[in-house]
Amino acid sequence: QLVEFRLAIEEINKNPSLLPNVTLGYHIFNSCGNEIKAAMSILRILSGTKEPVPNFFCGRKRKIAGFIGDLTSETTMISAQILSLFGFSQISFGASDPSLSDRVAFPYFFRTKQSFHGSALAMSKLMKHFGWTWVGIIGVNDSDMDDEPQVLTDYLSRDGICVEFTIKMSRYLDEFLDGGIDRIGKIIKKSTTNIIIVCGKAYKVIVVVVYLRRMLMPINKTFVFSPSASVIYNNVDFITTVFDGSFIFEPYPVYPRETHEIIDFINRTHPSKDPNDKLFENIMLTVCQCLSKDKIKNKVYKDLYNAHYVECNSKRTIKCVSYITSSLLAALSPNVHLAVNIMSQAIHEMHTSLREQSPERDREAHRYQYQIPRSQCTDSCQPGYRKAVNPGAQSCCYGCLPCSEGEISNRTDSENCIRCPDLEWPNDKRNQCIAKMVEFLSFTDGAISASLLSTTVLFFLITLLILGIFISYRDSPIVRANNRSLSFLLLVSIKLSFLSVFLFLGRPVDITCMLRIITFGITFSIAVSSLLAKTIMVCVAFKATKPGSSWRKWLGVKLSNSVVLFCSSIQIIICMTWLAISPPFQELDIHTSPGTIIIQCNEGSAIGFYSVIGYMGLLAAVSFVLAFLARSLPDSFNEAKYITFSMLLFCSVWITMIPAYLSTKGKNTVCVEIFAILTSSAGLLACIFLPKCYIIMFRPEMNQKSCLLGSKT
Repeated sequence: QLVEFRLAIEEINKNPSLLPNVTLGYHIFNSCGNEIKAAMSILRILSGTKEPVPNFFCGRKRKIAGFIGDLTSETTMISAQILSLFGFSQISFGASDPSLSDRVAFPYFFRTKQSFHGSALAMSKLMKHFGWTWVGIIGVNDSDMDDEPQVLTDYLSRDGICVEFTIKMSRYLDEFLDGGIDRIGKIIKKSTTNIIIVCGKAYKVIVVVVYLRRMLMPINKTFVFSPSASVIYNNVDFITTVFDGSFIFEPYPVYPRETHEIIDFINRTHPSKDPNDKLFENIMLTVCQCLSKDKIKNKVYKDLYNAHYVECNSKRTIKCVSYITSSLLAALSPNVHLAVNIMSQAIHEMHTSLREQSPERDREAHRYQYQIPRSQCTDSCQPGYRKAVNPGAQSCCYGCLPCSEGEISNRTDSENCIRCPDLEWPNDKRNQCIAKMVEFLSFTDGAISASLLSTTVLFFLITLLILGIFISYRDSPIVRANNRSLSFLLLVSIKLSFLSVFLFLGRPVDITCMLRIITFGITFSIAVSSLLAKTIMVCVAFKATKPGSSWRKWLGVKLSNSVVLFCSSIQIIICMTWLAISPPFQELDIHTSPGTIIIQCNEGSAIGFYSVIGYMGLLAAVSFVLAFLARSLPDSFNEAKYITFSMLLFCSVWITMIPAYLSTKGKNTVCVEIFAILTSSAGLLACIFLPKCYIIMFRPEMNQKSCLLGSKT
């Protein structure tokens, strides 16, 4: 590769028609296959100093035209990332990582390495030509070549060639040598195919095939090497013995080998031509074990490679140079020469274009003159549409149909549309999946939330005002006549019922889902239990007025407190059982409304939910019946007619709420629940307490004990 690079530069500089008055120079850095060393080399070139200074140029004035290299994808990737930041062009002659084809991430990167698809197609045709329809595949994989065996398998299957086995070997050869070789050898020995295709990095393929040849010595297997695994460029003495009888597939060179210019250039590399050529001295030290003039270097090489180095005489030197020359002729790398030619041609065209710049109107005319003509049967299907082949028409004559609901196509002439993930939805053009809209009844959800919040706060303040009035007039006859302790408890329960509305607003989470119905159910059950206790106390008080009545012993707060405590405890037990068995939880509904995620509360157990609602209905029904029967009792004790109407209102609201609750979805369901809570709670407040507040505030003459006792007669 080095010789090929220097030869290409020399040919370009000697060509008068290419880059006239311009001489190409070069700096050569060896990355040694190490990413850190590759990055340091790039920064040194850009800085112009031995120690890199990022973003600064400290050397003498020069013009960097571009970069050639590297051989491996790992080192090429890091250098391409750095050079893309500064806008320098780079052409690699060996990197094969598919991610380097991303023009957004690497806009200035190019390569002369043939893709997997081209070589896979050629190898498939070779197998078909010889009638080899039963083969095995060994992939000595690197991170950038993991897909090569799969690509090769796809092309083989198209030509009707079957793959008996596919072995993907680790990128780390030490794992292969520590036991993987035995497993692979057993698989190959048991196989019935005689053709084994080998793909992967050439320098790793050599190690693998040497071990496999030793294991399979009695068995006749033919190895076919893909272009990526071609070992013809490696200078190994035993290469002929190891790879005898194998097919080595390599790209056709873009220029002839062993021409007069190439041979003449290689002959000029003889050490006698330039005794101070340190590079060629290193080559002889590595290839032929010839000692150099530098004793320190000799010691380093001995310690590093554990080899025996000798002083080379003229005969050994001639033999070594002859071997290097023949190796160079056999190992010419067309990709390096092509990379240098492409870079020089691009620089030449850039210089030509700068010299021949014309006015804007001439450039526009030039573009129009060479506009590519269109030749299509039908217009291309744009993103958001898919191709629909018309029956009886040729495949290139097709119609375009928009993607179905929930699907997109993001490229032109898409065969099929792609369904978006569950949490995403197509945009208006149906060429991109975007996040679905989230729906729930928030505190800032327009007029609905504003009206519900204002109504809740208004009723809460009214309840608070009434509670303040009753506390201020707690010793007045009308407050004492209707069991003021129960009245206070009822007002507090109604106030908490109004406050429970805030649990229904905002983004539902598990804790708010559990507290919603349970909080309202317990507080409202206390309120209805207080009404039931009031009704029972009215009946008992009337019975106790008769002379010698045994009902007198039931008068007092014990009975009312017992009724409230007993009835409320049952509701608390129901709620705790519901939470223990199957509590409510947050649920994402992605199916009801297309393009929308409805965040709602799932009741968990429908039995638990309807048990809470049903128990409140049962208490209301019992209170309604008792209050209806006691409606004709004397007015001094009687709240029955107000309780009757309030329970009738409560039952009507909740009986109507059930079908509305079942027929709505999303935030509409929450609105139905809030409306039912506000209506039933406001009904209790208005029916039970507004008449008393009217008398206290506007008819104080009626708030006298004589008036209350007088109303009995």
